[in-house]
Amino acid sequence: MKRILILGASGFIGNTLYKELNSYYDTFGTYFTKKGFGQNHHFFHFDMEEGGLERIIKEVKPKLIISALRGTFEGLIETHEFLINLIDRSNCRLFFLSSANVFDTFEHFPSYEYDKTLSQSIYGRLKIKIENELLRLPSAKFVLARLPMVFGSHSPRIQELDNAIYTNQPIEVFPNTIINVNNDIKLSQQIHYIINQKLTGIFHLGSIDLIHHFDFIKLIIQKRYQRKALYKQVYTTNQMRYLAVLAKENKLPKNLLFSYTEILDDLTLIKKDF
Repeated sequence: MKRILILGASGFIGNTLYKELNSYYDTFGTYFTKKGFGQNHHFFHFDMEEGGLERIIKEVKPKLIISALRGTFEGLIETHEFLINLIDRSNCRLFFLSSANVFDTFEHFPSYEYDKTLSQSIYGRLKIKIENELLRLPSAKFVLARLPMVFGSHSPRIQELDNAIYTNQPIEVFPNTIINVNNDIKLSQQIHYIINQKLTGIFHLGSIDLIHHFDFIKLIIQKRYQRKALYKQVYTTNQMRYLAVLAKENKLPKNLLFSYTEILDDLTLIKKDF
């Protein structure tokens, strides 16, 4: 059975991935601060600032490493430089979860797999730096998955909305930003397929259609809470801006494609009463 190591397996996306893959592969993960993982012998404590990743990899001996890490920019860059050097000289592959923010400077059009990356944000430039290092590897050695905004019933974004509604605080929205979206469950199924089929290269994993960020949040509020909300409208540009990643070259099967309305339906299955 293939051994997989998920870096950041205690986080929102990483833990959903662990649950998806654990029944099919010999799956291991790392955690940083969350309690309860120390009793699981398939989880290892990992602090990027202290190191120790080489020891974990030697013990697990994975054939695939999935990076869903979060942390300081310096720590992330150093950790991924180590990983990429390791992958280059070993019988292992790297699955890196990147972001639509690598295109956050562009306006007028959504972005596709082999479009040039350009970002004005610190977060976007971080992802670009790691991507550029990764792209120096042979194509068979890596998967680069760019993600749009990822939601989920227990995601940080939904928890923020729940709290804002409960406390009657304004919700930050971006009226001039056009997005596509994903959720943790559908994303983990897409990644599972890519792993199972031994696919490589660049993938854009999001809904096949687009919507304004403000409109999407308003629909969540209307359907999930059935009440009005306060909004803080943020204009990062006078023009319409696309923060959306669409697939053109590396498309997944139809059963793994979805619209933003399906993500919306998943988020509003349970009515929240406040």
